[in-house]
Amino acid sequence: MLPWHQYVLGLVFIVAGAFHFQKPKMYQRIIPPYLPSPSTLVVVSGLAEMIAGFLLLNPEGQTIGAWAIIAMLVAFIPVHIYMLQNEKAAMKLPKWALIIRLPLQFALMYWAYLYT
Repeated sequence: MLPWHQYVLGLVFIVAGAFHFQKPKMYQRIIPPYLPSPSTLVVVSGLAEMIAGFLLLNPEGQTIGAWAIIAMLVAFIPVHIYMLQNEKAAMKLPKWALIIRLPLQFALMYWAYLYT
């Protein structure tokens, strides 16, 4: 049996990935303009988050899932920076919340690293 906190992280990524399909326009709005095909990126990143979350919940796939989560969190850093720089992308979130999201990425990376 996996530790409870591993289930939590896996479920967080499964649910986050599912939201890409429920609210695709919200996710498209936060993609920096220098990245191509925002709608495709939203679908691909949503699927990737869900797959990584499911892999993390499987002892045989947890290492791959954990590294996939870490790679995605690194790849998402430009999105968080863009949200800080662009009022429309910020989705009316307070500046302090947008700032906290950056170090939170590194905390999530460490959390995922525990399962490698």
